[in-house]
Amino acid sequence: MADRDRPLVVSVVVADGLVGSFGLGVCAEVFGYDRTAMGLPRFDFALVSEAPGVLRTDTGIPITVEHGLERLAQSDIISITAWELFDRVPSPALLDAFRAAHARGATIVSHCTGAFVVASAGLLDGKRATTHWKWAGEFAARFPQVQVDPSVLYVDNGRIITGAGTAAGVDTLLHLVRREWGAAAANALAREMVVPPHRDGGQAQFIDAPVPACEDDLLGAVLEWAQQHLAEEISVEVLARRALMSPRSFARRFRATTGTTPHAWVLAQRLRAAEALLEETDAPVEEIARLVGFGTAAGLREQFTRRRGVSPRAYRQTFRAGSARSGAGTAPVQLDGHRAGRMGRDQALVQAELGQPA
Repeated sequence: MADRDRPLVVSVVVADGLVGSFGLGVCAEVFGYDRTAMGLPRFDFALVSEAPGVLRTDTGIPITVEHGLERLAQSDIISITAWELFDRVPSPALLDAFRAAHARGATIVSHCTGAFVVASAGLLDGKRATTHWKWAGEFAARFPQVQVDPSVLYVDNGRIITGAGTAAGVDTLLHLVRREWGAAAANALAREMVVPPHRDGGQAQFIDAPVPACEDDLLGAVLEWAQQHLAEEISVEVLARRALMSPRSFARRFRATTGTTPHAWVLAQRLRAAEALLEETDAPVEEIARLVGFGTAAGLREQFTRRRGVSPRAYRQTFRAGSARSGAGTAPVQLDGHRAGRMGRDQALVQAELGQPA
């Protein structure tokens, strides 16, 4: 988007009862004010709907929309926030307006499940995209021609940017500002909004991804033992001996029961144990690495950064709950049974634990 004399036309597409209140607020915060003192251009910001008038957001807040879809033909940036009802199929008129705007050269930004609408228009075919991790499986099932990446905060395809859920809308629009008008403008805007100018990592660090429940009594006992002894060597051979099985038979039964490999399961348990200790204690990274079985701080950092997208230190800074405990970080920390049990609690499995391949 080159500098120009006229304001850049920014339109947020909304539909009655579907528009995400948070996403709409983020768009208004970025584009609805005069930010020229920060190095941003002038924006002509407005809401667009197929049926202008008084509409309601997903939380019931009334909003007044003055413009119809014809405004999209003059828009430089088009944003669509969360599309909250999946059984509400976007109309042909809306999809045609998106296609025409894209063909004309407009930049399209989706927030959260707004990606469903962009994908319905065929604009994400053959492209990588993201959406809220909770709906990534549904998104992939509906649009198999789209390369869904649920582990990132946003995906930039040039003139189409897809953002993940809720607060990732802030990251997505700050990225757009940084890309188009520079880091200084993005940093100034971030300070104004009182948010980090850039967050490391992706959605994987914000997803509670428990392991599947194990209904096999024999394997269940072995897995419970493993959760209590993460600091020890836990190989397929070790687990198989405890199950009184050959390694090959154990590995086959393990995959059939849990859907993953013993190695991937143990790695996931160690990462989750490390997360809990980073959140709940002041223990040094070296001590945590020893307690959860990575051996060295370097080993923990390598696996944590690869699987979670951030360093252990960055994770702790983001998720540390409460103030530091007195004396913590000097006394030894133990993986007690309560904590280990919490890590293995039975909830619905998030597909493939996002970035933790078997």
